[in-house]
Amino acid sequence: MDRYDYGLWPLVIVSSLLFIGFAFWFARPKHRAEWRTFGIFSAFVVALFTEMYGVPLTLYLLYGWLAARYPQLSLFAHENGHLWQLLFGLEGEAHLSFLHVLSYGFIGGGLWLVAAAWKVLYQAQRNGTLAVTGPYARIRHPQYTGFILVLIGFLIQWPTLITLLLFPVLVSLYVGLARREERHLQVQFGPAYTAYRAQLPAFLPRPGRRYHPVPAHHPEV
Repeated sequence: MDRYDYGLWPLVIVSSLLFIGFAFWFARPKHRAEWRTFGIFSAFVVALFTEMYGVPLTLYLLYGWLAARYPQLSLFAHENGHLWQLLFGLEGEAHLSFLHVLSYGFIGGGLWLVAAAWKVLYQAQRNGTLAVTGPYARIRHPQYTGFILVLIGFLIQWPTLITLLLFPVLVSLYVGLARREERHLQVQFGPAYTAYRAQLPAFLPRPGRRYHPVPAHHPEV
């Protein structure tokens, strides 16, 4: 315990505000279920960065088990917060490891997907039409998929006991919000949404699967 690379509370605050602000800007919660999901997402983010830069709660709780297996390590050195790196016995700088690069891929891809989907959804809502282009041409709920990708990326990069517990809760809440939105869209757009829903998966794209508008039927005169 000769190193203690934590207590960086300004980083905790700034990092948390950045991701919570991003989520608020794109999620724009209105109803109780949306606010509840946003609140738990915010708790996930605060718990993550608190352990990443503030207090390593997970390392404290697992200290006895970890110290018995890795007595040569300074367990409260920052790099050991990358627990997968430690547990899998990966050598080298944690920030340059395959897992760290993979985590950035998930986080960056998720943020891009949320932003790209929001642009399409915003325009569709302004026009009073169904969002069926961009990411919505591949899956029905790209924004929720994007948020889940960000969560997975953080769990790969910096797993903590609290975020591991909150992850399935958030996924179930996103699924619930998606179903709620689909009921609303079914009422609003009727057969057009039925056709759209029949063509595309909800969260995970399938190779070669893309939305194709169904031509409107005009009865013969």
